[in-house]
Amino acid sequence: MKDVDRLAKIFRALSNPNRLKIYSELLKSDQAKLDVGCGCPITDAVRSLKIGSPTVSHHVKELVNAELIIAERQGKFLVCRINPRTQDLARTLFG
Repeated sequence: MKDVDRLAKIFRALSNPNRLKIYSELLKSDQAKLDVGCGCPITDAVRSLKIGSPTVSHHVKELVNAELIIAERQGKFLVCRINPRTQDLARTLFG
């Protein structure tokens, strides 16, 4: 049952188109940096979403809560990367 709950949490997080875009772009790269100081996304993929920095922060938080990504603060940057524990599942889902 734990696996079903975990999968439901993951699918719920990925059901939002903006989070799905952020996550799929992270799968393509090693990591992404977000400028916490001004909240400006550094990656072109996140920038292309045309959403404000508070919204980006919310989406990142949701992906972290679903254990899909790991976000670590490095100075004024928030470095996001795929969680290795869920990476195999994600690669299976996204091909």
